[in-house]
Amino acid sequence: MKLPIVLSVLLVGQSVAFMPNAPTGVQKSLEAVSGSKGTGAGWIDPSAPVNSAESLKLTLEKSLEGSNFQKRLSLLGSTGSIGTQTLDIVDACPDNFVIDALSAGTNAELMAEQVLKYKPKIASLSTPEAANELRERLKAAGCDQMPEILHGDDGILAAATIDTADTVVTGIVGAAGLKPTIEAIKLKKDIALANKETLISGGPVINPLVEKYGINMLPADSEHSAIFQCLQGVPEGGLRRVILTASGGAFRDLSKDELFQMCRDDPRAVQAKATTHPNWDMGAKITLDSATMMNKGLEVIEAHYLFGASYDDIDVVIHPQSIIHSMVETQDTSCIAQLGWADMRLPLVYSVSWPHRLKMPYRPLDLAEVGQMTFLAPDHEKYPCIGLAYEAGRAGGTMTAVLNAANEAANEMFREDIGLGFLDIPKLIESAMEAHKDDHKTSDVTLDDILSCDAWARQHVVEKSKTLMKQLLV
Repeated sequence: MKLPIVLSVLLVGQSVAFMPNAPTGVQKSLEAVSGSKGTGAGWIDPSAPVNSAESLKLTLEKSLEGSNFQKRLSLLGSTGSIGTQTLDIVDACPDNFVIDALSAGTNAELMAEQVLKYKPKIASLSTPEAANELRERLKAAGCDQMPEILHGDDGILAAATIDTADTVVTGIVGAAGLKPTIEAIKLKKDIALANKETLISGGPVINPLVEKYGINMLPADSEHSAIFQCLQGVPEGGLRRVILTASGGAFRDLSKDELFQMCRDDPRAVQAKATTHPNWDMGAKITLDSATMMNKGLEVIEAHYLFGASYDDIDVVIHPQSIIHSMVETQDTSCIAQLGWADMRLPLVYSVSWPHRLKMPYRPLDLAEVGQMTFLAPDHEKYPCIGLAYEAGRAGGTMTAVLNAANEAANEMFREDIGLGFLDIPKLIESAMEAHKDDHKTSDVTLDDILSCDAWARQHVVEKSKTLMKQLLV
């Protein structure tokens, strides 16, 4: 359904975008950014194994093999939220999974514990100092199977491309997961995709590689896993619409006016609240993305590349209970939903075991305990990042890389507490998108194009933020 919304738009050189008291002279009326037309126009070939006769045959073949399988995993981001929960799955199903490689940031203490327990062949940390600390900790612990200890980008690439692993779990936050994912695909490794930015920034490059090398791109975040699960058995041409559910983030219980007033009167409280999620246990970056609802905008773009749906056929609905993790609508208007507790291990286990259903020691869903489930449309004035994501997605090409990089930079600066306000995040993102229009590339996009746009957008946000903060001091 099309509904009018009003959105303040950042013009080059102005700083009034998305401000609660923005002058009416810089406001414009827009159509709703989402809403299925059901026309089928704008669809692409999916990167996930769905929506085709070939994917149905593959799913059936793998299902008939039974659940007595063993997969060898390379886990990128092992000490983070995705990584530790993936290792919980390995603990629950030791006969099904072996860890061949681990990579992480600088948490040498936790990495040492993981190496001693899972005995990977490669262990990589982001800095040489952290790698040295890991080496010393393992020696002190009497490690009898010392892995190859690496660091930096080369270490991540080595972990992603280790010859013995058949599946790479990409738990790295941000665009850092792009290069190792590409190299893993080239070696025909399946990807358990927990790094949404890989497709958001790199979709124009990744999707052709998935087709060329014949690998399986398996979504590991809750919403896209839900859609993937709902599409099991749906025949080619059967999907009409994707419906992404959103918790609403930290400010879901505040009205637009209450949020804007809180941003004016108590920015410190806004910062504390924006980095605490009401439902999910996630990393700091993703939690803030949930508060701005940029995470949902990014998921719209990811859904386009994963499942092939046009942006006109991807909707967003707020579902505060986070029990329905997303839905699909088929051509006959039936809606199929995937339900479960808010537990990231559920989508993760399906991404590494697909299409099998492993017996897991988790608490079963109790609908009587849930009691009720509610839904409401997102307020696009309150959450302008959703509209920016749809705009970038429809523009295509390098624009989504700019959107993603600008968001990462603004998100990080807000969390670093350098004086950037919550409402400055969408300002900075739109400023980067506006400035990129003259250099926007929509065809023959290469990895170098994406990385160049990524670096440019980050620098643009840094420079633009200085202007914003100077204006606050005037």
